[in-house]
Amino acid sequence: MVYSRFEWAPYVPVAQRRANAARLVAGMRKKGTVVRPVHIEGKKITTSAWGNAWCQNLEAYSDYANRLPRGRTYVRNGSVVDLAIEAGKVRAMVSGSDVYRISVTIAPLSPARWKAIVHDTSGRIESVVGLLRGRLDAGVMARMTDPARGLFPAPSEIKLSCSCPDWAALCKHVAATLYGVGARLDAEPELLFVLRGVDHRQLIAAGAKALAGAAAAAPAAPSDASLGALFGIEIGGDEEAPQVVAPPPGVATPARGGKAATASPSEPGPRVAKKTGARSGKTTGARSGKTAGARSGKTTGARSGKKTGAAAKSPPTARKAPGASSIRNRPAAPRSPQRPAIAARRASRTN
Repeated sequence: MVYSRFEWAPYVPVAQRRANAARLVAGMRKKGTVVRPVHIEGKKITTSAWGNAWCQNLEAYSDYANRLPRGRTYVRNGSVVDLAIEAGKVRAMVSGSDVYRISVTIAPLSPARWKAIVHDTSGRIESVVGLLRGRLDAGVMARMTDPARGLFPAPSEIKLSCSCPDWAALCKHVAATLYGVGARLDAEPELLFVLRGVDHRQLIAAGAKALAGAAAAAPAAPSDASLGALFGIEIGGDEEAPQVVAPPPGVATPARGGKAATASPSEPGPRVAKKTGARSGKTTGARSGKTAGARSGKTTGARSGKKTGAAAKSPPTARKAPGASSIRNRPAAPRSPQRPAIAARRASRTN
């Protein structure tokens, strides 16, 4: 049903509006149309940094002040059944007495304004994730959300259109759509840059370029020649390895154990031969010749010759009969003649 701008449409309860919107959405999806409604959970319409900034900027416009409260009510009760954001335009469908179609056209951001934003925030934005989540320095966020120089459009840059019979440019359906944009930025903050026709990745690229330029412009490290001229010393050059000079004959040099050893040029060989030879010839030879030989010749030979030979010549022992005692039958030792006398003395003591 179509109503003129001079005729008010009858009031439709919220439950009825939701039912009408649900039927409309089901029919559109059945035809293959992508529908993206706006759902608000809780009392707050927006919860993210970019969503909050959008709504705060919207409420700062005095031209919209008297129409915004009805728009908040509509977006909270789920009347925005579809919302799409693209470059320079927002399209929406809002359920009221009927389902109305809304179109919001926003002028693209001017190149000079965008260039100034990129320049002012260069090197102050660390990553795309931090940018989209609003994790920015307070100064950067204030610069990007400035009403006059930031990303958000002014009222003069916005054109509003709704199919409802309301004569006001900003009706409650358009207001609900603008609040729905803020709610959508909670989930997809990059759509703000899409709406204004700019690429948010340029902010990160400009910062990386600024850092690279600063690194290239950094002064080079001073050379050895400049440091030497500055401090009056000679740095660098080919240095010869230190030579070890042998001590003159007869001079005591510290030995390994802490005792002084006198270097003798006439007997370097004999001393070494004396010590080494004496020790090797005396100790090693004596030990090997005496100890090893004696042990092998005496012990091994004696043992092998005596014990082994004796064991080999001894006849096999006769097998003992079972029950025989292994102890030899020795004759009993004669009694000592003193034992009776000792026994007699003990007996006399007892009596």
